[in-house]
Amino acid sequence: MMSRVQSFVLQGIDGLRCEIEVDLATSGLPRTTVVGLPDAAVKESVERVRTAMLNSGYRFPQVRITVNLAPADVRKEGPVYDLPIAVALLMADGTIQSGAATPGELLMGGELALDGRVRPIRGAITLGLLARSRGAPGVLVPAANAAEAAVVDGIRVFGVAHLTEVVEFLNGRTTIVPHDPVDTAAMIRQTTPSVDFGEIKGQDAAKRALTVAAAGGHNVIMIGPPGTGKSMLAKALPGILPPLTPEEALEVTRIYSAVGRIRAGQSLICQRPVRAPHHTASAPAVIGGGTIPGPGEVSLAHRGVLFLDELPEFGRNVLETLRQPLEDGSVTICRAQGSVRFPARFMLVAALNPTPRGSNPEGDAGHRAMERYLARLSGPLVDRIDIHTEVPAVSFRQLSAPANGADTATLRAAVADARRFAADRQGPRVNGDLAARDLDVLCDLTPEAAVLLGQALNELGLSARAYDKLRRVSRTIADLESSERVEVP
Repeated sequence: MMSRVQSFVLQGIDGLRCEIEVDLATSGLPRTTVVGLPDAAVKESVERVRTAMLNSGYRFPQVRITVNLAPADVRKEGPVYDLPIAVALLMADGTIQSGAATPGELLMGGELALDGRVRPIRGAITLGLLARSRGAPGVLVPAANAAEAAVVDGIRVFGVAHLTEVVEFLNGRTTIVPHDPVDTAAMIRQTTPSVDFGEIKGQDAAKRALTVAAAGGHNVIMIGPPGTGKSMLAKALPGILPPLTPEEALEVTRIYSAVGRIRAGQSLICQRPVRAPHHTASAPAVIGGGTIPGPGEVSLAHRGVLFLDELPEFGRNVLETLRQPLEDGSVTICRAQGSVRFPARFMLVAALNPTPRGSNPEGDAGHRAMERYLARLSGPLVDRIDIHTEVPAVSFRQLSAPANGADTATLRAAVADARRFAADRQGPRVNGDLAARDLDVLCDLTPEAAVLLGQALNELGLSARAYDKLRRVSRTIADLESSERVEVP
């Protein structure tokens, strides 16, 4: 007797169809073999399935069993195949028959506990997207993953908590109400920022720099001694960025689901993420990698903010790996068996102290120490960061006075107006992504502004890349003022 059940393979954040085939042979000694490039967790699933079936009151076939995971040339990993294998075995021995739901049409995945409970899996939202793309009527997932999979429109999501519930449902003896569709737009509207700019005392210049960065999608470096609010400013930045669109929220949720960072019962990541890896993080941890490639911090910061505190303390090889995602908005991890692409379109916000000791430089020796410290940063990386701003120490008068600076709501409105103004001119592209040829057309300088920019280039010895950086930031400042031309203030 032979049976087939549909599941999926998680490759990066994308899903591939995986067909679980089970054959019960009438000849040969009792034995269970799993083929199709399974990893250790998949091979061990046989024992979990056996015990879960027995403890749930079902018979485990005492015959020669072959389990094939197709396509056979794609590596399979994780416990996601426990439930599909158990269902396929119960179909093969006749325990599950075609009832109200046809098992072969549903895509399913789930880890089994030894008592038959169905535990959550990684990538449930990807399973839903795969089902929709293939025209499947629905998915069968652990109850803890049902809200996550229900984010995908156009499919029915059946959340199950125990193996017996699955068997009764597939035999048509019980009904499982599909999970209600998720209103992603309403969820996004209800989000609130974790840190408000109004809570940050002083630092008006830094707030202005971050407002310009948010309006134009520019990368930022903040330089200042410890305790001046650099980390707090970075955490407040997502609050003034435009809200995630439903499509962007789906992208971010797929990434977090692929690495198992979605809480049980959570359906969608509605806020722009802020990732702040420690400076001891390795290159694979930041950029992504592993034997089976997985996303790193740059991908977890997709559509949000990557905050690198103590920037010069990061390894030189780590910082150099940031150049590709900053340029392309994605990361490609190559291995012998193939390559995987992860999205990585983020705003880089870096912070550093002026010197290794953290204090501002004093005298010639202090300035030489600062130059050596900043020399740890490569020119090509610094050239990809449009805005450099100082975050000085906050005085006692500012700390003791009530907070009276611009709050997040005010700055967010200004950023939204600037982005709408820019979108009418150049479409969805932000100013931080404009190339030199785009700036030649879109950055219209008044004669006075052109003269001032030429003087800066000549007297400061700035490069062609710096010329483009100045034009990009100037274009954003003009957008904040709703000005078609870049003028001298």
